[in-house]
Amino acid sequence: MNDINYNLLRNALNAASTRQEVISSNISNVNTDNYKVGQVQFESLLVQANQSLSMKQTNDLHIGFDDLSKIDPLVTKRTDTAVKENGNNVDIDMEMANQAQNSLYYNALVTQLNAKYGLLNTAISS
Repeated sequence: MNDINYNLLRNALNAASTRQEVISSNISNVNTDNYKVGQVQFESLLVQANQSLSMKQTNDLHIGFDDLSKIDPLVTKRTDTAVKENGNNVDIDMEMANQAQNSLYYNALVTQLNAKYGLLNTAISS
């Protein structure tokens, strides 16, 4: 499929899946010495790209925008939080809240994708 919205939804789902893996890793390393919390940046990258979005004219009759669906999630380490005596900076309460938030985000994306598939199914079967 070469649909920008579909590709953006797919990338957002990939970001949510990656975020779930990173959060799970953070939780499982809550007592590991010198472990630094991982985090996934995706939505902030979309906002930055959207703020600098420029229009491209690919044909005299068409005007389009840069493709936001080409933005991929970025995994980084969070170093701006308090560190425990063992050098670990995992806050289990924060990670559990992030996990719940990410689960809601993922489910919302799946709902949007299912609605898109439903529209395609209606168009094909009509």
